[in-house]
Amino acid sequence: MRIKLAENFRAVFYAPFYAAHALGFYAREGIELELIGSPAPAAAASALLDGTIDLTWGGPMRVMKARDAEPDSGLVCFCEVVTRDPFFLVGRSQVREFQLTDLSRLKFAKVSEVPTPWLCLALDLREQGLDPTRLNCAPDSTMRNNLEKLRSRELDVVQMFEPYASLAVKGGIGEILYAASTRGETSYTTFLATRSGIGGNRDAFIAMTRGIQHMQRWLGEYDAEDLAQVTARFYPDIAPDILSAALARYRDAGVWGQTTAVSRSGFARLAESLRSGGFISRSPVYEDCVDQSLC
Repeated sequence: MRIKLAENFRAVFYAPFYAAHALGFYAREGIELELIGSPAPAAAASALLDGTIDLTWGGPMRVMKARDAEPDSGLVCFCEVVTRDPFFLVGRSQVREFQLTDLSRLKFAKVSEVPTPWLCLALDLREQGLDPTRLNCAPDSTMRNNLEKLRSRELDVVQMFEPYASLAVKGGIGEILYAASTRGETSYTTFLATRSGIGGNRDAFIAMTRGIQHMQRWLGEYDAEDLAQVTARFYPDIAPDILSAALARYRDAGVWGQTTAVSRSGFARLAESLRSGGFISRSPVYEDCVDQSLC
């Protein structure tokens, strides 16, 4: 069974997808996998719809957005892997324990590369009684650039994912003030496909899910250093100690799920975040967006 699988983008929190491939778990299930790079996070979803690829991974937010724009959209998700928000707020030490409401007095830079981290954080701020539109936000820039601005004290707090958080800690640039994983289950990354694609590749997609289940069991038996060794070739620009630290941080935070079922509560929490931020206009229906038969 041959499958064209496109990356979303090369992120550390996607390590389990790469581990399943590197450890041969897809091949064990009879999958001949062609892993294809994606030029931008949104590009893979478009490639699904035009049939260029069979499968990708990414946020269920893309399914929700497609369904919001077109009620009959054929885009669906299945097989949850990242079940909590993998982003952090990183900044200089505070005189007391950091609270989200402290952002009202600090110069802050949010993630600009993708929308979900900020939409989730904005809801968390609203729940703390803070209007996110009134923050002293820096102009949009990349996480890499914001790390340097944190170093030069142009910024007080930066929203970022790994490996930037571990680089900041190791370099004495800042410390982790808030882990978004603590907001609870938030369905962050699943496989994405089309209903027509599922019709033609059902057995292969079920086999892909079994490959992920093998990976989840493997993660329960091995530590972050083992995961770093298995996936290092996918992250050639990240030093081994930083990669191990980043993966350990994610593992300890429970970012990766232990089951492939798409969490209903996590789906609802993500949907609430997107709707409250105006990214979608109405709450999506779980059954419309998730193919439960593949897990």
